[in-house]
Order: sequence, then structure tokens, then C-alpha cells
Amino acid sequence: MRLHFKSAIFSAIVVAILTAVLLGVRLTQVGSQLTVVVADNAVFWKIAAAAGFIFLYNLLRDWIDRAKAAIPRPEGLKSNPLDVPLVQKLVWLVIILAALAFPFLAGRSQIDLATLVLIYVMLGLGLNIVVGLAGLLDLGYVGFYAVGAYTYALLAQYFGIGFWSGLVAAGIMAAFFGFILGFPVLRLRGDYLAIVTLGFGEIIRILLNNLTEITGGPRGIGSIPKPTLFNLEFARRAPEGTQTFHDFFGIAFNSNHRVIFLYLLALVLVLITLFVINRLMRMPIGRTWEAMREDEIACRALGLNPTNIKLSAFTIGATFAGFAGSFFAARQGFISPESFTFIESAIILAIVVLGGMGSQIGVVLAAIIMTVLPELAREFNEYRMLLFGLMMVLMMIWRPQGLLPMKRPHVELRQ
Repeated sequence: MRLHFKSAIFSAIVVAILTAVLLGVRLTQVGSQLTVVVADNAVFWKIAAAAGFIFLYNLLRDWIDRAKAAIPRPEGLKSNPLDVPLVQKLVWLVIILAALAFPFLAGRSQIDLATLVLIYVMLGLGLNIVVGLAGLLDLGYVGFYAVGAYTYALLAQYFGIGFWSGLVAAGIMAAFFGFILGFPVLRLRGDYLAIVTLGFGEIIRILLNNLTEITGGPRGIGSIPKPTLFNLEFARRAPEGTQTFHDFFGIAFNSNHRVIFLYLLALVLVLITLFVINRLMRMPIGRTWEAMREDEIACRALGLNPTNIKLSAFTIGATFAGFAGSFFAARQGFISPESFTFIESAIILAIVVLGGMGSQIGVVLAAIIMTVLPELAREFNEYRMLLFGLMMVLMMIWRPQGLLPMKRPHVELRQ
């Protein structure tokens, strides 16, 4: 058993230098000049601890691997209990019941955060079709998100369209843009595909910024109508011709009613998304997505049409982004192009990769992690992107298949 001394020293030095540059010094503006400010000793102790950990891990990695292999596994657990269909249904039932009960037990800020999580779950599930199932690297997915949000906002502002009609219109418009984007990328793959989709997302954001007469430009669009429950308003006073929720049911007005309703509405949209994608995965179209992801040339040899497969993936994936965008606009009441920057696409893609390519439950878990952890660790807000990148690097090293990788039904022959 050998010690990897040279690689351990090299790794520790690289970690120490990079973290010292990123965390140890900072540029601050004093008057009209920039001044270099050195961090306190506590930061450098943390840097030293991180470098020491990397050094020890690389030095003793053979021993660590042997220790993992030596851990005994129970012989009775030959299969994962979660692979049993009945157990899976029971687990999903428990999760859904817990999600339904959550808003009645939590506070307002927690419900707001959970609603944001559900929006990212819907976005992650939509991108999972394009990236996880079809194998098409899309870095401009936030463009469809923006199309859905602005479709509902513009229809509400200029034509007085309500949320439910705007939700359908947003999904249709986003699907149309997904279909249009599919044509230029039919012959592209890999890095070239990523560059084109990245450009599409930036084109959408720049157009929204420049069309000031229609979209308001950087000022955005405000006073976007909130969703209603069968034309019942969740406000203290309803406009003429409508009725408030609390008056209809004869209860006292409570501002939490709207927050709970938005959460439940987002939950219903997520459940519908999960159901539709799960059915699509079991249909021939889902099998063709996975076949093209594995080998496009083999797909052509089998008589499958890659053009239709790619267009269907982009169109259906964009539809769910449009739904999420319209709900986001209704929830916020205000949108601007700054809400749809490239970092949003990066976060959604990270959710898909972190959860496991093609895995639905993995996307749900990753969306919770990526959304909740930054809120719980606000003191690390300055280092959010650094921690974000570090987590992705560690995932690529130790678990590249994701937290909960996708499992396909299969049959094994006895040896």
C-alpha cells in the first residue's frame, strides 16, 4: 500500500493558493480608489484546514478505498426495498400527504420558501426532459422561463387576461419558442449545442431589455394579477363584480390564505408535471429520447427520426418552463429581465446534474437542496458561488451519476 505523497502535496498547494486568492483578499472601494483588504486570521485557518484535509485524503486514499471495501454488507438485503412498486407508491403517498399538510403547520416565510422550491422543481423536471432524457445540453433554458412569465404579464396588462387563461397561453408560447429553437440545433451536439442555446437565452433577455415600449425594459412589469380560486379574490376587498375568499366562506380576512393557496397551486402544478413526464417516459417517445441520448447513430440505423425526437424534447421541456414562468410572474406580481439571467439556467442545470440525469425524485431532492441551503446559511452568502462550484466538483468526483440516479425497469437472467 503506497502513499501518494507528491499528488497530495500538489493538491494541497493548489487548494491553498486558489482559496487564499478567492477568500483571503478582497477589493473594496475607498473614495474613488480600489483598496486590497486582507481577511482576518480565522479565514486563513479555514483555508489551512481545507488544504490539510485535501492533503490527508490524497495521501491515504488507498487506505480509504480499502476501508470502504471492507465494510460488511448484510446478506439479507439483496435488493433495495424502494425498488418494490408497492413501497414506491406508499412513499409517494406519504410525501404528498406531508406536502399537503405542510402549509397549515409552517410559518409564512417557510411557506414562501417552499413555494420557491416547487417552482425550481417544475423547472428542473422540464429541463430534465431535454438534458437528462434526450441528452441535449441546454444552457438557455431560462429563456423559456422568461417567455412564459412575460406572456402572462403582457396578456394581463394589455388584454386583462386572468391567470388560468394566461397559464395555458404561457405554456403554448413557450412550447412555440422551444419548437423554433429546435430547428437551428438539429445538426449540433455537445459544446456547439450548448453555445447556441446559451445565445438563445441571452437573446431573449436582451430583447426584453430593449423592447421598452412593450415590456417596459429594465423597469419591468408590475401589478400582475394574482391567481384566483374560481374567481374568488384573496384580498381584503375585491374589485367590482367579484367576491373575496373570506366573504364567500364567512371567515375573517387573513393574508396567509393567499400564501397557502399559492403553495397548494404550485404543488398541484408539480404533481401534474410529475404525472405527465412519468407517463411520457413509459411511452414510445420517452424510449426514443433515451435511445438518442445513448447513441444517435444507432437511432438513425433503427429508422428513428432524430429531428422529430429533438423537436419533441425541446417543445415539451419548454412547455413546463412556460407554466413555471407564468406562475412565477403571478406570485411575484412584478418581473424584469434581471430575473432571467444566465445564473438561473446554471442553477436549474445544476439541479438536474446533482439529482441524477433522468431521475425525477432526484430532481426534487436536488431542488430542495439548492434552494433551501442558501437560505439556511445566509452568513455564507458572499461565498455562495464558490460553495456552489465546490459542491458540483465534489459530485463529479465522488458520485457523477447524481444523488438518486435514474433506474430503468430491467430483467436479469440467472447465471
